[in-house]
Amino acid sequence: MPKKILVIEDDASLQKALTEMLGKRGYTTYSAYDGEAGLRAAEEEKPDLIMLDIILPKKDGFAFLQEMKHNPAIASIPVIVLTNLEDSADIDRALGLGATMFLVKTNYQLEEIGEKIEQTLR
Repeated sequence: MPKKILVIEDDASLQKALTEMLGKRGYTTYSAYDGEAGLRAAEEEKPDLIMLDIILPKKDGFAFLQEMKHNPAIASIPVIVLTNLEDSADIDRALGLGATMFLVKTNYQLEEIGEKIEQTLR
């Protein structure tokens, strides 16, 4: 059975590019465009991994991580943060809230992101 990945990203073109790349790698993908919808999707779908932007409408990635951590049904799902934020305080905050990995969008190509996902799921 293919692994399930939830992509929480408000940029429609990046959301599409990520889900297409993941689909080609054999993953089942789910999409959410804001943090609230992301939490609902995580609870409903129980993905094997979550790709999370920080700057999101309705509920940002930090609030998402905080709520996720307090929900036993989804607290153990690995989360890769993929964002434009690159301040060390933001990185420390996300990792402190339970993110598995922190990637700055401008530093990675899609294929490299795919490799990071595969490393995390191993």
